[in-house]
Order: sequence, then structure tokens, then C-alpha cells
Amino acid sequence: MAGIKHIVLFGAGKSATVLIDYLKNIATENIWKVTVADSNLEVVKAKVGEHDLVKPAQVNIENEEQRKALITQADIVISMMPPNLHFLVALDCIELGKNLLTASYVSESINALQDQIEKKGLLFLCEMGLDPGIDHMSAMQIFHRIKEDGGKITSFKSHCGGLVAPESDTNPWHYKISWNPRNVVLAGKAGADYKEDGKEVHLPYAELFNAEKIVEVPEHGIFAYYANRDSLAYEKLYGLDHINTLMRTTLRHPEFNFGWKNIVDLKLTDEEKVYETDGMSVAAFFKQHFEKNGFSDWLNNMLTSKLDYAKTMMEKLMQLMEAEEKANEAGESGDEEIMMIDEKGSLTTLDIDEVKDKAAESVAGKMHEANLSMKQLFFLGLDDDETMINKGLCSAADVLQFILEKKWALQPEDKDMIVMMHEIGYELNGTHKEIKSSLVLQGDDSIHTAMAKTVGLPLGIAAKLILEGKIKEKGLHIPVSPEIYEPVLEELKQHGIIFNETEE
Repeated sequence: MAGIKHIVLFGAGKSATVLIDYLKNIATENIWKVTVADSNLEVVKAKVGEHDLVKPAQVNIENEEQRKALITQADIVISMMPPNLHFLVALDCIELGKNLLTASYVSESINALQDQIEKKGLLFLCEMGLDPGIDHMSAMQIFHRIKEDGGKITSFKSHCGGLVAPESDTNPWHYKISWNPRNVVLAGKAGADYKEDGKEVHLPYAELFNAEKIVEVPEHGIFAYYANRDSLAYEKLYGLDHINTLMRTTLRHPEFNFGWKNIVDLKLTDEEKVYETDGMSVAAFFKQHFEKNGFSDWLNNMLTSKLDYAKTMMEKLMQLMEAEEKANEAGESGDEEIMMIDEKGSLTTLDIDEVKDKAAESVAGKMHEANLSMKQLFFLGLDDDETMINKGLCSAADVLQFILEKKWALQPEDKDMIVMMHEIGYELNGTHKEIKSSLVLQGDDSIHTAMAKTVGLPLGIAAKLILEGKIKEKGLHIPVSPEIYEPVLEELKQHGIIFNETEE
């Protein structure tokens, strides 16, 4: 069997399931070998099953000898390891002359290898998953089409979220975990940099999660978003010189963003290891953490002040209605309009019915926020004195991850959902136009998730195209060139990954 092409995959976690199935299929079709390596051999064996050309392997990724023994056999290497471990694999691939694919962002350490990659005549293709990955490819395809028609792109907002399908949405957070739980816990820590209306904006972590920042996805309703870490870098990568607005975001349910703002304010994502959790219940952790971090002040701000506000508004509303009733009984017309300060601090005139509607809406909103805050915290186990943590010395973030992995776990019958949408504004022949291009995809079950499908398939397709000689690029790349994105997007359509496009 000499001369048979060989793919080596490092990592067999949640996001690798569909990729492994795809590699098994192309191994059969092309008589190629595949080795799937992970620290957990039983997991690999379960996912590989019985296949003459696809073999499981156990590896300690930090063991150089074990890594090199596998990489030496490969024609191409795919790393689905945690991002901080790609560098070890990358160094071996350079030394041994192997092409490398990852779904992760290009890190500073990988970027520093650019000259060595080029000198060896290798292709390192990174950001080849969903976000980053499919987002790059689908957006660049539209950008190039607009530019070829003579258009000028003026704004670009790209939104993507790994969510739970509506029929599996069974908790007050409207979220379940379909990818790396650590990334969920630490999301947004670095804040966000983006461009809006011609101005560069830096949003700190404490201000990132805002339930009022929303976007409507055609046929699928309203989602909240928070800005990703660094959108500004993509101005050059996408060739969008002098663009007015450039923002990449993560989508969530509005009530998730509301609740996560509370999590941040309560310092539950802090990473300093200060809690000895052996023998500690979840309720005991919350009690100890909140005593240290001003829970009573937060409670007063979040609940008492909101309820007091609601009470005051109710009283004012009742007074207004009583005054209106007395005027009617006396045969007087009464005031039909009233001056008010709006939410932006400006003086505005409203008729009495509008005032009543706004007051009632405001009261209902404040009551709902107060109720939701406590409902979400109790769902996480504020009063859970039965579940023991037993994880040794931990940070608040460690404990939160432990809790979320239990509380937000996908059940066997659950389905996840991927939502991606690009909003692209451009000018053509003196007319402003806007394209909305959206992808909504549900998983099959808790194993064959939409997340695993959209992260894994681009990697598998790219590996196949490289081995077939259809992608010839060399050096360090992300998928922004037509040579890469055209054939990958075309094959993704065969797997149901299809964008719906509207234009105004």
C-alpha cells in the first residue's frame, strides 16, 4: 500500500465528530489512510469504529516523540487540539515538511513562523472552521462579486452564534453548550475593537454584554449580539480599505446577554484560584463568592432599585389615571398631552395614552428583569447544596465552567443551531444597497451537531482538495482567496450548508 495518501488528525472532541465521519468517507472513496489521535483512546475508538483505512491512536500531544511518530507518516495534518497546542504541532510540521490545517485563529506564535513555512514550500491553512472559516469564505465571495460589478463596500457586520434549536430551548438562559465550554466562560474577556460610523470603538469587558444590541435574521427573528475581540484586523485581510463600519459579533438570545452581564458584574468569570472546592457544594461556593464580591450591593441595584422604580411608576400611573377619571366626571377635557424626559434625556411630548402605555411597558420590563436575574442564578444552583464540586483549588471561572457543563449540557435528544448573517452595505452607480446573507442550520442530535458539521466539514473538504492538487497555495493563509473558498463553499452546499441572500 505504498504511496497511499495519509491524513493525520489530532483531536477527537465534540467538534471533530462530523469531520471524522467525512474523513472515513473520503478514505473509502480514494483509498487513503487516516489516523485519528487523541489522549482518550476510547473516545477515538468509538468515533472511528471498524474501518480498514482509518485507525485510532493515543497521543500525549506534549510528548514530542509521540507527535513526530504520527506526523512523519502524514501527507497532511489537521489539528483540532486546543489553540494553545497548535504551535507544538506546527513546529513539527515545519521540521518534517507537512502541510497543516486548523480551525483556530492565527495566533502570534503561528504568525511568527510565516517565513519558515514559505521557505519549506508548505501550506498552513488556518481559520478553516465555522467562525472563523465559513464566515470568511461566504463574505469574501460576496465582496469579490460586488467589486467585480464596480461597487464600493461601505459597511460590513458579520454575526455568528452557536445556539440551541427552539425545540430544545428549555432553560432561562436559552443556551446549551455545543463547543468548548472554556471558551464560553471566558468569551469577551479582552473586550472588543471595531469600527462604527467611521470611528474606532473599544468596548471593555464590563460593557460588552448588552441585551439591547439586537439584529433581525430573516425568517428567524431577533437575536442579541456582542462584538468580537478584534474586528479592525479584518479591514486589511478583507481588503476593505476606508470602510465606515466593520464589526464581527457573536449571536445570543437577548436574555442570555442580559444574564451574562450579571455574571460579569458578579465576578464569576474571575480566573484567580482562590477557592478550595473539595467537599464544597455549589450553593456553598455561591455563598462564599458573593460574600467576597458585594452581592448585597448588586442585589440592591438589580432587584430592589428595579422593584422600587416599578412601584413608583405604578403609583404615578394610578395618579394619572385617577386625574383623568376625575376630569371626565367633571366634564372637563383635561390634559391630552404631557411633557416627559425620554430614555436619551431629551424633552418630548406624548399624549396621555402613550404615557400610560410607556409606563406600563416600563413597569413590566423592570419586573421581568428582576425576576429573570434571580431565575437564571437559581437555575445555575444558587440553592444547590447537593452537587459537590470536588475540583481542588479553583477560580470562580473554573467553578462556573463546572456548573455550566452540567446545567447547559445538550441532552441526547437536543439539537443545536448555527446562525450566521452578514450585513453588507455598498454603493453602486450612486445608489446605496444592502445585502443580508444568512445561514441557519440545525444539528441532528447532541452528537452530530450543527457546530461539529460547520467546524469540521470545511477542514475535511480543504484537506481533500489539497491532496487532490486543487488548492495549490503555499505559505500561511486564511480562506479569503477564490482558489480556496469557491470549491469549499460549493461542496458545503451538498451538505446542506447554504446561505439565503436578500438585497435592498
